[in-house]
Amino acid sequence: MLRCNSRLFLILMCFFLLSIASTRRAESSELSIHSAAFADNGPIPVTYTCSGDNKSPALTWSGVPTGTVTMALIVRDPDAPMGSWVHWVLYNLPASVTGLRTAVPTAATLDNGAVQGVNGGGKSGYQGPCPPPGPAHHYHFRLYALGNKLDLAAGATAHQVEQAVKGHVLASADLVGTFAR
Repeated sequence: MLRCNSRLFLILMCFFLLSIASTRRAESSELSIHSAAFADNGPIPVTYTCSGDNKSPALTWSGVPTGTVTMALIVRDPDAPMGSWVHWVLYNLPASVTGLRTAVPTAATLDNGAVQGVNGGGKSGYQGPCPPPGPAHHYHFRLYALGNKLDLAAGATAHQVEQAVKGHVLASADLVGTFAR
């Protein structure tokens, strides 16, 4: 009887370990962000810049980790002459949201409950790339999966959001676009 129970125990243990391994594989799906408008490290079309319609590009993401409560997005140009320039601050996107459509309104609060902070120009919403003439700048669209909702009112700065997410980031992903005038 002891041998039978030992075999049964081993069989159950194997099923248990296989179950954990497959769950971990499913949970370890990596957060990624994409745009149908431009490839990673590719040029951002003029329509999404100050030389065009200055509208935000459509974005999608996948691989949101289990336990994510909200998402945040910060878009920066680290190549700006006066230091890193913030082009968009968006936070408290519900975890169920898997993307943003083209031309997101500049309202302080969006229909999906997301809240917008201020860009480098001190305004709410997306501000498209607008570098001085010269070499291409790199625009980093950084997406954060957070384990909490941020306790920030509309109009927060990128710095305030970055401070608030500390200790709550479950995953992050980057999409980089380029633009030159």
